[in-house]
Amino acid sequence: MRQQPLQATRRAPDQRNQTAGVGQAAAGYQAGTATREAGMTSDKKFDKGDEVAWKTHGTTTSGKVEEKITEDTEAAGRTVRASEDEPQYRVRSDKSGKDAVHKPESLDRKDD
Repeated sequence: MRQQPLQATRRAPDQRNQTAGVGQAAAGYQAGTATREAGMTSDKKFDKGDEVAWKTHGTTTSGKVEEKITEDTEAAGRTVRASEDEPQYRVRSDKSGKDAVHKPESLDRKDD
């Protein structure tokens, strides 16, 4: 019995589905846009020094709010899109000491 070469059954790298997940990303973007257009922004507000927690890579991380960002800026190694109506918060991880930026809906106030 003769086996067919593997190459005949595999797709060449340039023929692979390179758009996997694009629909999901686009759907998430559209959902976020719809939320903003409907004026459904988060009512969560934090102050500098507030103890907060957020989910990252399947675990919960905690830290402190360092800054409320209300305009487009560079922070935590990336461009942050923010405004008075849609602020983001720069937080510092208690464990790693690194900064991250999160939207208010992804942060929870710690009840300590």
